[in-house]
Amino acid sequence: MEQQATRNISSERELIVITEESIGLRSAQATISSTTGANIAPLASFLNAENIVLTLLFGETEEKLQAAASAITPDLSTYYRVQANDDRLDTLAEQLLQIDGVAAAYVKPASEPPIWLEESSVAEEEIPAITPDFTARQGYLDSAPGGIDARYAWTQPGGGGAGVNIIDIEGAWRFSHEDLLQNQGGVVGGVASTDIGWRNHGTAVIGEFGGDRNTKGITGISPDAHVSAVSIFGPETSSARAIREAADKLRPGDIILLELHRPGPQFNFAGRADQRGYIAIEWWPDDFDAIRYAVSKGVIVVEAAGNGAENLDDPVYETRPAGFPTSWLNPFRRNNRDSGAVVVGAGAPPPGTHGNDHGPDRSRLGFSNWGALVDAQGWGREVTTAGYGDYHRGENASNEDEWYTDRFSGTSSASPIVVGALASTQGVLKARGRIPLSPARARELLRHTGSPQQDALPDRLRTQRIGNRPNLRQLIATALQTNSWIGVQFTGTLQANQTGRWFTFGWPAHWHVVWTVVPTSPQSGAPQIEWKVQVERATDSHVTYWINVTNLTASTVNIEGRFAVLGW
Repeated sequence: MEQQATRNISSERELIVITEESIGLRSAQATISSTTGANIAPLASFLNAENIVLTLLFGETEEKLQAAASAITPDLSTYYRVQANDDRLDTLAEQLLQIDGVAAAYVKPASEPPIWLEESSVAEEEIPAITPDFTARQGYLDSAPGGIDARYAWTQPGGGGAGVNIIDIEGAWRFSHEDLLQNQGGVVGGVASTDIGWRNHGTAVIGEFGGDRNTKGITGISPDAHVSAVSIFGPETSSARAIREAADKLRPGDIILLELHRPGPQFNFAGRADQRGYIAIEWWPDDFDAIRYAVSKGVIVVEAAGNGAENLDDPVYETRPAGFPTSWLNPFRRNNRDSGAVVVGAGAPPPGTHGNDHGPDRSRLGFSNWGALVDAQGWGREVTTAGYGDYHRGENASNEDEWYTDRFSGTSSASPIVVGALASTQGVLKARGRIPLSPARARELLRHTGSPQQDALPDRLRTQRIGNRPNLRQLIATALQTNSWIGVQFTGTLQANQTGRWFTFGWPAHWHVVWTVVPTSPQSGAPQIEWKVQVERATDSHVTYWINVTNLTASTVNIEGRFAVLGW
């Protein structure tokens, strides 16, 4: 029987303000100004009267944030944060909404780690001088369908995630742990919390994909990847800012893991003793745009779906919350708008794992959120990893560097499994000189490969989508798959000395395509045409080719545009 333990780790609530782009607000040293001459006197008076300051949420300056914006990269220059005592935040938000130039003002609930805790105790044991090898208990490393076949990936060059960078975003970690000493960069942003709950959580998360290769303790799914962390804590840090900061430290094909969830609108954002109604953080506009920013840079963002037992397709999520901008649309329906993240639900491990049965393998665990948004699943129970010390403690029981658990749970434990699978796949691609998976391609492959979700009758049905469990043998083979073909995309006619322009859209961004334009009306003696290909990255997943063709002769020329797909 599941028992939810008392949770006592969370961040603080945040008051987020979004200003109208038209007023060109600038905030510096407790003063505000307008670059467009807008009347901001009412806003300035209110801030002064309430003794509060608008601080740019994403750091730097409005000009730098605007310069980074594009058709697919959001403009982060209009987001601000107000710091005040918690008991004032709701009233301040309501008042700010009445002021011209303020597009939105909302209070974000505190972030929490999406872990499903159980009351537990450490069994008495004879403590060996050297930590034993626990990899036999890491069933998620094993062959599919029970595991993700990480051991197969390790037989492939790069299959341990070599050359891939991963940043975990949450509260704290124990990077001095005996099994987290290799290939790690520590905390590279924010200030790690001193709370042992956050620290155990972060240690367990990183252990799943980044545990060292050695003969003791656990081994991560992608132990050769370089792992670091950005904390949501610190004087100027928040979840959204942490995402942007992490994205700026990474390269295309690298990975961000979001190990956070919050209480959602089912319960009016109210805190509860359990996690019922908690949802993925992309629901909030600042986090959504921060994720979009990372994805626009080619960084894969893996996001916990949350432990709220929520149907994310529920119509309740269609209602715009008070304080959100009027342009807001439900992000849980990707036909409205799409953050680009890979969203992960929690599935049951094979029955009998550690002597327990949580239902049919790969069935949705009762606490896991589900819906069309969710792309893939990982083990949501019985995960053996570093931290907590409820399975093993070293000779000095108080030494956290020798703590291990075999009951890490929640979408907390599920999401790192997907991160490890993606890092292993990217490592194989890099080792073979191939381009890494883009965020869109990664999500597509997770949805179309893997071990399928199963029913847990009578009420946890596979129609409650949490997706497939990754199967690295399939995932790697599909990512390496190549195909090629040629064809004619367009024909046309150019008058003497005329230049024409053709465009063709919807080409998958991961395809290697070569364009050639050939005259079909023979005329010997000199070149007849020249062409130039221009490329637009219309979305993360697709490109548009613009082909300019010039007739170099004094006669009419017929042409055809030919493509050659060299690989995909």
